[in-house]
Amino acid sequence: MHIRLVFISYSLLLLLLSSCSENKIEEPLPNIIYIMADDLGYGDLGVYGQEKFATPNIDRLAKEGMLFTQHYAGTTVCAPSRSALMTGYHTGHTPVRGNRGLNGGQFPLPAETLTVAKLLKQAGYATGAFGKWGLGYPGSTGDPLNQGFDEFFGYNSQTIAHNYYPRELNSNEEVFSLPENAGTDQGLYAPNLIHEKTLEFLDRNAGQPFFLYIPSVIPHAELFAPEEYMQRFMKTDTPESTLDQVSIFEPETPYKGVDDPEDPRYKVGGYGSQAHPRAAFAAMVTLLDDQVGEILGKLDELGLSENTLIIFTSDNGPHVEGGADPDFFNSNGPFQGYKRDLYEGGIRMPMLARWPARVAAGSRSDHISAFWDVLPTLADVAELDIPDGIDGISFLPALLGKEQPAHKYLYWEFHEQGGKQAIRKGDWKAIRLNVLRENAEVLLFDVSQDPEERTNLAEQHPEVVEEMLKLMENSRIEDPEWPFIEK
Repeated sequence: MHIRLVFISYSLLLLLLSSCSENKIEEPLPNIIYIMADDLGYGDLGVYGQEKFATPNIDRLAKEGMLFTQHYAGTTVCAPSRSALMTGYHTGHTPVRGNRGLNGGQFPLPAETLTVAKLLKQAGYATGAFGKWGLGYPGSTGDPLNQGFDEFFGYNSQTIAHNYYPRELNSNEEVFSLPENAGTDQGLYAPNLIHEKTLEFLDRNAGQPFFLYIPSVIPHAELFAPEEYMQRFMKTDTPESTLDQVSIFEPETPYKGVDDPEDPRYKVGGYGSQAHPRAAFAAMVTLLDDQVGEILGKLDELGLSENTLIIFTSDNGPHVEGGADPDFFNSNGPFQGYKRDLYEGGIRMPMLARWPARVAAGSRSDHISAFWDVLPTLADVAELDIPDGIDGISFLPALLGKEQPAHKYLYWEFHEQGGKQAIRKGDWKAIRLNVLRENAEVLLFDVSQDPEERTNLAEQHPEVVEEMLKLMENSRIEDPEWPFIEK
């Protein structure tokens, strides 16, 4: 009896010691950096097939992490896509479903919204956003400081973010003036200043877990880049001034925009003129790539690389504004469609994830995922309970090379151009056009066999069309702020 009691006591001691040991060696919560380009297409990165310019730093994320082949934006324009990202709801449920301007910014997220930032603060994360917001004007319920971010620096309004040499930015609750850009001066390229503030956030928060959200404005129109980046895409045997030089991408078609910042068209988001739009686009993406490289270098410097999850993606497909030429660059890769389309080119995004401590280098995932999966994924990463009732599912298992639950289907809606809806269910993809008009049309594609969505199979498979229409009807809750008349 005595021996048995001693054995039990010793076993309990071992159990306690084991528990203490596990707690001591338990990995700290990972830092999280989410970088989102603006209107960067699936084919605009080297690892996704870009051949006309290089993106070595962004490509490094794939080499040292995981490349996703079937990741989708929230929808096909800025604000609703970002709303899906922040809330975990697709555009049939998320509170911001369009690019509506309001009070010098955009329609705001409601006060009660549970965003990614609010959720991660529950786990003790420091939170910062640096770039373009677009989900609520300053002081509104949707202001980033009211949606879980400790710090914000950049463009609150996505309309002002059309311009790369603005007169002011937003710094938390203050207006940050840029006198260098007074009048017609172009003295300070805003993305460079925003990037400096981003690196400062890393320095300040190196000693605690942080969530750093970087919604870059690059490469959205207007097509402007600093002179030193423009020079990389100019022929060397031409004059020093970019205006007089010849682009390596000749023949260029100059874009005539609004050159006077005093012109009211400029103040509401008009784009400046660009003599070399192709060169400017390549220069902008090159600058963004360099900024990603500097973020990676800063993590190395601070000793944070191993346990930092970095995700890189884009908010929607490539634009055709401001002189942009996505066809020349094959920006949408193998897909058709651009920004404002629900074809694959408008919503299928590059996504790369690097987390050296947990994600296998050089890995690849064909898991079908979307922006509304980011909130539950990051909740999972931070060891938090995933909120009930959201549309997203965590793709952490895919990141870790484990068995990954799949979506039953994905849903999108878009409130411009007569209204559009789309469903992706397995290999089937249905797109409904002109929802708000009397000539509504349904297209059906097998994207596994027809990724370019060229062959409409609606007549051959009426039963699938009927199923997809039913899913579209059941996938949304009517919101009086975003009326969408169902036929």
